[in-house]
Amino acid sequence: MGHTLAEKIIARHTDEAVTGPGQIVRCKVSLVLANDITAPLAAKSFRAMGAKKVFDTARVALIMDHFTPNKDVASAEQVRGVREFAREFGIEKYVEGGDCGVEHALLPEKGWVGPGDVVVGADSHTCTYGALGAFATGMGSTDIAAAMALGETWFKVPPTIRVEITGTLAPFVGAKDLILMTIARTGVAGATYKALEFGGPVVEGLSVEGRMTMANMAIEAGGKAGLFAADAKTLAYCAAAGRSGDELIAPDEGAAYEEILRIDVTGKSPVVACPHLPDNVRPVEEMADVVIHQSVIGSCTNGRIEDLREAAAVLKGRKAAPDVRLIVLPATPAIWRAAMHEGLFDIFLDAGAVVGPPTCGPCLGGHMGILAKGERAVATTNRNFKGRMGHLESEVYLASPAVAAASAVTGRITHPKDL
Repeated sequence: MGHTLAEKIIARHTDEAVTGPGQIVRCKVSLVLANDITAPLAAKSFRAMGAKKVFDTARVALIMDHFTPNKDVASAEQVRGVREFAREFGIEKYVEGGDCGVEHALLPEKGWVGPGDVVVGADSHTCTYGALGAFATGMGSTDIAAAMALGETWFKVPPTIRVEITGTLAPFVGAKDLILMTIARTGVAGATYKALEFGGPVVEGLSVEGRMTMANMAIEAGGKAGLFAADAKTLAYCAAAGRSGDELIAPDEGAAYEEILRIDVTGKSPVVACPHLPDNVRPVEEMADVVIHQSVIGSCTNGRIEDLREAAAVLKGRKAAPDVRLIVLPATPAIWRAAMHEGLFDIFLDAGAVVGPPTCGPCLGGHMGILAKGERAVATTNRNFKGRMGHLESEVYLASPAVAAASAVTGRITHPKDL
């Protein structure tokens, strides 16, 4: 019997024969990741277990992206502690300040993750790297501390749900809509400790950036990982990021799936995930009466250059509504620079946007865009739980960059075609 993508990648990193879902295996890791919120806990556990060194100083990444630039004394102290830990143990991939970007956009851009890798991170959206054909998953900080020390961890081999996407995409329907449609089908717990494996002609036509948008939100369906085959597009992306030696990876013929979920996108509209769960998905046309106060374009889900171009195409020559705060946060310094040189910042600034630094910022209710009581935001982020972006009585609606941009112009959730 053939292997799924998850089984195939895990098999490359364990000395045990992978026989199928439910098996417990010890697995060598390619990279261990933590950020300014989770790394302090991992560092504390690392010291408590008596570890004297990290398994490989080049294969631990500590990215200061959530509350930075430091929003207050507490966040500054967290970053100071992680910086000192990185220096003490010689960790090479410690990143903050002007070199830093949102971790799940930065690592692929730097070529630090790629096809066939096993990546564990103390952040639930580590599953983003599945877009490159990596088995990548989030873990708790204590497990991350152990992985930093040992270079290995254990997994229960997950069952896989295959998601086959076919049909023809309508204008303004893209990767964000595809993953929201998927989550609407699975529910937020339907893929718990399962791998989501994406395929079909629509998926094959997506850019690598679009695939990262989808893999990023596999966790919103409960997924252990979100996986795409590593094809020629993947290898070209990784080569441009400075990697070499990567190989094509695809599931085997005859791989056994727990379920095959088929989605035909022909005739589908852009969609919006309504409060307070990512599976509360409706067509954008049904949301026209929802007044918004903030529009956020950015995050590890939709802060890449393609996303900014998509938003700028909608905003060009238009102004944000007077009562809407439009916030644009490019996900990395390289994306920031590219957007500036392409003239996208002129479009955003002419539209009345605030263009900020690469940061997670408002996505987790951290800073740079917090909602007050009763306010609503449309955002290209990945979660809309109660109180996620601020006050417990605020609301977050998840959408694509095009819908977020159009909604900023009208002050209501809007289909871009209606501008």
